[in-house]
Amino acid sequence: MPTIKEFDETEILQGLKKPSTQSAAFSKIVQKYSEPLYWHIRRMVLSHDDTNDLMQNTFIKAWTGIDTFRGDSQLSTWLYRIAINETLTFLSKRSQSIPIDSPEASVVELLESDTYFNGDKAEAAFQEALQKLPPKQRLVFNMKYYEEMKYEEISELLGTSVGALKASYHLAVKKIEEFLKDKD
Repeated sequence: MPTIKEFDETEILQGLKKPSTQSAAFSKIVQKYSEPLYWHIRRMVLSHDDTNDLMQNTFIKAWTGIDTFRGDSQLSTWLYRIAINETLTFLSKRSQSIPIDSPEASVVELLESDTYFNGDKAEAAFQEALQKLPPKQRLVFNMKYYEEMKYEEISELLGTSVGALKASYHLAVKKIEEFLKDKD
């Protein structure tokens, strides 16, 4: 398989402006950001199939909105914002359609039935604790913990102050610790 040429955002943006190179430039964006966006979404929704659907929706929205991208932010910021909005909308719809006492609502059962999940009981308990967090708090936790993003980066993506993000992350950690302590 040929190696990917270094990703030059300026070059990609220029390629997006020309109809003759737009498709190739967008393919480079998909190639560069598919994996990080996949894991970003997957940590929120857990299901591989739902993640793939949300990824597809994210890239479709990006493709259809590429002409409106002004370049005020980086491509990655723009894509993450689309992915975040798609994910939060999905989670909101899902929480409205699945009763809390429904068997489908069990995170552990969902993880254990997912052929792509290869974690142990501790990981399943940790994921269950994460799913108990409000979606936006879980989003902040995932971005800081898993993706090792700086608060400033998260602030730019979510449009929230750094102080509020720090407080949200701290609360998430405390809630997870309490859940895991009660689980023992």
